[in-house]
Amino acid sequence: MRMAVSSPEDTILMKLSWAKMMGGNEKHFTDAVRVYEVQYEQPDLKYLEEWTIKLGVEKEMDRLLTEAGTD
Repeated sequence: MRMAVSSPEDTILMKLSWAKMMGGNEKHFTDAVRVYEVQYEQPDLKYLEEWTIKLGVEKEMDRLLTEAGTD
């Protein structure tokens, strides 16, 4: 049996896109923050940067980076 699984980066990007499409939906945004926090120091930042621009979620990504508890 095969199962498709989304990468952490794609999950973050899609959650940010859904949050934006739904007028700032906090659940999707919070989900994106939590995935980022769990994957901290491991995500493909170049991929995230590229797709953040392509998807037009720069504002949401900036907020995520500000709010993520990765200190």
